[in-house]
Amino acid sequence: MGSMRDMVSTELNGYGPAGGQRTRHRCVTRPWTPDGAGLLGMLPTPTGSVAFITDGAGLVGWGEFAAISVTGADAAAQIARWYAERRSALDVVDHVGVRGSGAVCFVSLGFAPNDASVAVIPEVVLGRQDGATFVTQIGDAPPTDRAAVTAPGQVAYADAEMSTTGFVMAVESAVDRIRSGEAAKVVLAHGLTAMTQFAVDERFLLVRLAERYPTCTTFAVGGLIGASPEMLIRRHGTRITSRVLAGTAWPERESDRVDGASGSAAPSTAAGAVPGATPGTAASTADAHPPGMHRVAVDLLASAKDLAEHAFAVRSVADVLGPLASALAVPAHPGALELANLTHLATDISGELTGADPVPSALDLAARLHPTAAVGGTPRAVAQAMIAELEPAPRGRYAAPVGWVDARGDGEFAIALRCAQVSGSTVRLMAGCGIVADSDPEAEAREAQIKMVPVRDALEG
Repeated sequence: MGSMRDMVSTELNGYGPAGGQRTRHRCVTRPWTPDGAGLLGMLPTPTGSVAFITDGAGLVGWGEFAAISVTGADAAAQIARWYAERRSALDVVDHVGVRGSGAVCFVSLGFAPNDASVAVIPEVVLGRQDGATFVTQIGDAPPTDRAAVTAPGQVAYADAEMSTTGFVMAVESAVDRIRSGEAAKVVLAHGLTAMTQFAVDERFLLVRLAERYPTCTTFAVGGLIGASPEMLIRRHGTRITSRVLAGTAWPERESDRVDGASGSAAPSTAAGAVPGATPGTAASTADAHPPGMHRVAVDLLASAKDLAEHAFAVRSVADVLGPLASALAVPAHPGALELANLTHLATDISGELTGADPVPSALDLAARLHPTAAVGGTPRAVAQAMIAELEPAPRGRYAAPVGWVDARGDGEFAIALRCAQVSGSTVRLMAGCGIVADSDPEAEAREAQIKMVPVRDALEG
């Protein structure tokens, strides 16, 4: 077959305004031999791409066979029904048969019911999954040249709806209310607006984020671009895994590093204590600190405040997955995930789905888990009400599930963190922090600013 740089479909989705089917479309997945460029390097246009890449593997796509935007508490269920209807108009020939082959739906859910959720079924998808590289094409693909990637030029920043001072005041209010017993934890966020000299080429951001944070998941859906360290749910058949992050610290000086650490130490499998969970078998950094571990990680693993915050998040995930899975593995202690500019307490949870017919899809699981205590708080309903009261603007799709699902129900969803919504030359960044009774408002504000650094650095080249 020809180079994928020459394949972009211009065919419309085949449905009338009322959703009535007009024509059928052929959907073919076949092996593909890369021509030297990475998956992100194959994206042909500055905007409109979808991506979900970790360590160079995953899926990217372009062109819209079909797209939808919905609101409501049942947004994920609406998208699932819509996706099934669109698949019914396809004649699928899959010569590969791995996760992500066939017609794939990319999804970015809204944080709250009134926030829009979007889904896209691309016309072209390139994949590198489970040892296979492949291409899926819906309809015909006329030749199209790949546009050169352009830089956004100069960047200026301004407060969004809430200034840093306003955020500190919101955190102070949350701490007071937590200490009074209203909640145990609440996650608060605020934004920053970047204005660029030229319209932003989404590929410019994607490539730089993937290069600088290769172990994070670089994603793009509906103009939401980011590199998330937190995999909310991965489903492969009946096997499920989830990485929970909560509790954060960062180096203030070079002497915070011990034993010559490089800042890129791999995380151990980890978790907060969850009553009734099956302990995992991986070694925990609570038992022995690996050579070269950053002093920040050592201190974070001993922080009562961060351990408590982490345990809330772990429990919120385990409580949802426990009734759906057998032998849910939740190690007894957290480990440290050291990224380029931050260190997080990390938990890897795993299990086997059992007992349900049909087995919940990755999208269904993501919707059930959202919002975890890592991005919302606990108790869930109380924390969500506090967020709506203390944050002056809706979150949109920030801190909500983003990822993909295939016709088998397999898929991967990260939490949309370290991200920004791109619209022409305007980029809206958001970041948040988990607030508990012992939180320091000034330190939380600093943490939020540091969490915006990945997108800021990518914008500035």
